[in-house]
Amino acid sequence: MPATYRTHAMQSFTHVDAGDRPAMVDVGAKAVTARTALAESRVRLPRHVAAALREAGYATSKGPVFHTAIVAGTMAAKRTHELIPFCHPLGLEKCRVTIEPDGDAVVIRCEVGVHHRTGVEMEALTGASVAALTVYDMCKALSHDIVIEATRLIAKRGGKSDYDAPGAP
Repeated sequence: MPATYRTHAMQSFTHVDAGDRPAMVDVGAKAVTARTALAESRVRLPRHVAAALREAGYATSKGPVFHTAIVAGTMAAKRTHELIPFCHPLGLEKCRVTIEPDGDAVVIRCEVGVHHRTGVEMEALTGASVAALTVYDMCKALSHDIVIEATRLIAKRGGKSDYDAPGAP
């Protein structure tokens, strides 16, 4: 017997069809509008790792940490639909990954934009997350006590509603 996803509080999930099977949402009838999203990941580094990175110009034996993470985050944002099952493939018109040191941490932001029928929150979150994973990968030879934390959506524009995270810059 198939699992049922219907509840009294919620008639149905958006990604489940009438037969309770997973399904991509049909966005064909939605209007094409400008849509943007900004997501952030924070990577907390052990003090000695942060100091070593600063001294080495943010490079390790693997190469330039921030430059590599920017490329990885951009690639991931563009390929989100290959990673998240029900994300629509989008031809991103904008993808900007920025990385800034913040004490013993690194703040990664991924901003994406498109004119489409569906939003780009997942692309921004994926870009920020993969950039954070890349920072971890580039620095793990220095320590495994690196913590990826606080990945979140900061803002989105377009579609049914806009969103700004509480306390976001």
